[in-house]
Amino acid sequence: MSPPAQPGVPGGRGSKGPPARKLLCMCSLSLCLTYLCYSLMGGTGPAALRSPAALPGSAAPGAPRSPTASPVTVAPRSPASAPGSSGAPAPSAAPPRASNGSREGAAGTWLRTQLAPGEVITAQSGAFERDPQESSTTDEELSRAGSPGSRGGSGSTTPDYGEKRLPQALIIGVKKGGTRALLEAIRAHPDVRAVGTEPHFFDRNYEKGLEWYRNVMPKTLDGQITMEKTPSYFVTNEAPRRIHSMAKDTKLIVVVRNPVTRAISDYTQTLSKKPEIPTFEVLAFKNRTLGLIDASWSAIRIGIYALHLENWLQYFPLSQILFVSGERLITDPAGEMAKVQDFLGLKRIVTEKHFYFNKTKGFPCLKKPEDSSAPRCLGKSKGRTHPKIDPDVIHRLRKFYKPFNVMFYQMTGQDFQWEQEESDK
Repeated sequence: MSPPAQPGVPGGRGSKGPPARKLLCMCSLSLCLTYLCYSLMGGTGPAALRSPAALPGSAAPGAPRSPTASPVTVAPRSPASAPGSSGAPAPSAAPPRASNGSREGAAGTWLRTQLAPGEVITAQSGAFERDPQESSTTDEELSRAGSPGSRGGSGSTTPDYGEKRLPQALIIGVKKGGTRALLEAIRAHPDVRAVGTEPHFFDRNYEKGLEWYRNVMPKTLDGQITMEKTPSYFVTNEAPRRIHSMAKDTKLIVVVRNPVTRAISDYTQTLSKKPEIPTFEVLAFKNRTLGLIDASWSAIRIGIYALHLENWLQYFPLSQILFVSGERLITDPAGEMAKVQDFLGLKRIVTEKHFYFNKTKGFPCLKKPEDSSAPRCLGKSKGRTHPKIDPDVIHRLRKFYKPFNVMFYQMTGQDFQWEQEESDK
C-alpha cells in the first residue's frame, strides 16, 4: 500500500490530478533556477547542470518525451572513443594522488570514461559521465543467470518448469543505496523470482531486444513475480521511456540514501579497485577555494535525486514508484520490507525473523527462520570502511545537497530526514 501524503509536504502520494502536475512544474522551475545560479557561479557549466525541463523540445509533465532527442557531444577529460564506436579509450599514465584542491592536470583525467552503448546523452539530460565501476556483470554471468538451475529466489535453485517472463517489478536505483541488500531480502519471498546479476538491459543491452531480456529471467509459476535490479537505470535518461514501452504498469523501486554518505561510499568502492586515484576532496570540487562542487562527477551527480526523478515522472505516476530508505533498511529491515511486500501485492512473509544484525559488518544478515543454519551476509565488498573526509568538505556537500533534498521530499511526499540525521552527529 502506498503511504499517505505527509502533512506540510504538498504533492505526495495522496495528490492527484492538477495539484500533482502543478507541483512537478514548480519543482522543475526550482531545479532550473538552482542550476542556473550554480552555473553562473561557474559550478559546472550550463551543459552539465541543465534541467531536462529547461531545454527546448522537452515534453510537458505527464507526457512521454520525444524519442527523437538530438544527442549532444560531451568533451571527455581524457581521450576516449565516441559513444557507440568500437574503439577503446586511449591509455593514459596513472597520475599521483593529489593533495591540494586543484582539479587541473592529472586529477581531472580520472573517472571520466566513454559512454557505453545505450547511454547516449541527449539534449534533455545534460552531461552525465559513466562510472566504470558500477557493475561487473558480464555476458557470461547473464547467460548463466538465464539457464536452468540458476538461482531465482528463496535461496534455492529455480525449478526447470514454469515460464520465463519479462519482469513486473524493477529495482532501478540508486547505486550504493542498498539495492543488493533489498534484492537479497525480497528473494527470500517464495512468490518472488529475481535474477541475481544486473542485466543492464535498459541502459547497455537494449539493442539485444526483449527476447534476450526475457531469456535472462528465471522461470516463474503463475502468481509469482519476476524482478531484477540495475541501479544505473535511475540515472539513465532513456530508461524511463524504454521501460514504459515494455510495460507501462511496471512497478519501480528506488532505494535512496543520504546523498553525502552515498557519494563517499561510491568513492570508497572505486578507491578499493583503484587506490591511486585522487582524494575525494580533489574530485568533489571544481574549485575548492571558491567552494564550487563538481556536479558533473558521477559520485556527486547521482545524489541529485530530484533531477533524475523528474525524468521518471514524465512516464510513471508516483503510485507506481516506491522509495525505500537505505538508512532504515539497515536499522529496521523488517519495517522497510513490509512496505516493499505491500507495494508488490505480496503477503508479508519476510519479517523480523529473517534478519540478524551483524555488529562486525554493521548491517543485517539474512537467515532462514525454520532452521539453525548460519545467517547469510552480503559479501566483503559491502560495508567497506570509508576513508576519513575533511569535515569542511562534508559541510559544503550538505549545503550543496540541501535544496535538492527538499525538492525531492516535496516530489515524493516523504521526508527522509537527512538534514536531521546530520545535525544529530
